[in-house]
Amino acid sequence: MKSVSAKQLAELVGGKLLGDETKMVTGVSSLKDATPDQVSFVGNKKYQSQLETTKAQVVLVCEELEDEPLNGRTFIVCESVDLAFSKVIMVFAPPAPTYPSGVHPSAVVSSSAVIGSNVHIGPCAVIADQAVIGDNTVIGAGSYIGHESKIGANCFISPNVTVMYRCCIGNRAILHPGVVVGGDGFGFVPGPRGIIKIPQTGIVQIDDDVEIGANTTIDRARFGKTWIKTGVKIDNQVMIAHNVVIGECSLLVAQSGIAGSAELGRGVILAAKSGVNGHITLGDGVQVAGTSGVVKSLPAGAIALGTPAESQREFMTRWTLPKRVEKLSKKIEELESKLKELKG
Repeated sequence: MKSVSAKQLAELVGGKLLGDETKMVTGVSSLKDATPDQVSFVGNKKYQSQLETTKAQVVLVCEELEDEPLNGRTFIVCESVDLAFSKVIMVFAPPAPTYPSGVHPSAVVSSSAVIGSNVHIGPCAVIADQAVIGDNTVIGAGSYIGHESKIGANCFISPNVTVMYRCCIGNRAILHPGVVVGGDGFGFVPGPRGIIKIPQTGIVQIDDDVEIGANTTIDRARFGKTWIKTGVKIDNQVMIAHNVVIGECSLLVAQSGIAGSAELGRGVILAAKSGVNGHITLGDGVQVAGTSGVVKSLPAGAIALGTPAESQREFMTRWTLPKRVEKLSKKIEELESKLKELKG
């Protein structure tokens, strides 16, 4: 069991240490569940009350809580508690699984596929004709890499991932289990004899350093490409339709969805279960609150709430209006009562 002192943790995260620097910890946990030999954290002052009941003796705290530690505890004051605690977690994390280079006997690899050096191809994986796999990439068990697809170097493709034909994935990408890249876009036209399918002839392009959560789907373009740019992070069960463009370093949280041909700028955040209408543009840095539905284009830096989504000022005005009307009604009743008394 690994044992680390409070002083060592403070040095690791670059935090200010308050209290006994010699206290030893052997693991991490939440404030609620921590034992005395585990380190925990408080990232927001509103959780300060939990410090009174936690058993953790070493706690990473935000700068707002830079006070004398309670009950003899040791505090490590951090500028960014979340980032600091992530570093602490890695100290105690079990070693990651290793994936030796080579092709499992049950995998199917086309003779025309190009496989880089030090690549791991797991059990029952399929690498189709003319696919390209970059150096040091892991292809998990049961995954399918389609015809003429390209996977960059140092990627981790989890088990049961599907990358359809001609799609491209950059370097250092992480795709979690169940991701589907390059399924057909939802293209249909109602006609006199039924619903006619529109061919989806484009691709999906995913640039470097993108991470995609479990069971997320990214549709191929009707023509051209659906494009996920560098550094984008996508949560589980997100739906991205055909010809969507997502700007660099954007964040898409669980169950959000983007309709066809919408374009998101750099650093956009879509909170959980939010939706974006097709053929609109969200400027750089737009933030969309959870469960909100965006139906029109938004300028850079906008914050949108509600369905249909509106600005913070509009949302708060509408939300508080009934209470304001109720207060005004009571005030009118009081004035009417006083008028009656004066007339009497």
